[in-house]
Amino acid sequence: MDTATKFIAPGIIFLLTLAFGVWLSKIGKPLNTVIFTAHKLIALAAVIFTGIAIYSLIKNVQIHIFVIALIIAVGLCVLALFATGTLLSLDIPIQKTTLIIHRVAPFLAVICTAMMIYLISGGKP
Repeated sequence: MDTATKFIAPGIIFLLTLAFGVWLSKIGKPLNTVIFTAHKLIALAAVIFTGIAIYSLIKNVQIHIFVIALIIAVGLCVLALFATGTLLSLDIPIQKTTLIIHRVAPFLAVICTAMMIYLISGGKP
């Protein structure tokens, strides 16, 4: 299985996560429990499938320090998404910073993941 094929399922799941997130933002508060739960579970699946795909790539190659930095950056983005998602789901006024982080972090995670895949598959830093 080539590198691109390994990331088809995580990519589709990521897009589903975005779709459910946009749907939630359009509905507003109070959040629909079914849609919110689906969004959380799909996001968790995206993290798990992406982690499995990345692990399958790095288990047999020498990892460059920049790849480790990118793995850490992606992990921090995921933690930020889960933390800000929790804050956004609470029945408290939404801080603008929390919303901005929750909207920007997925794209930073995708960019870092793409750079990581490029470097693992033979690109040079």
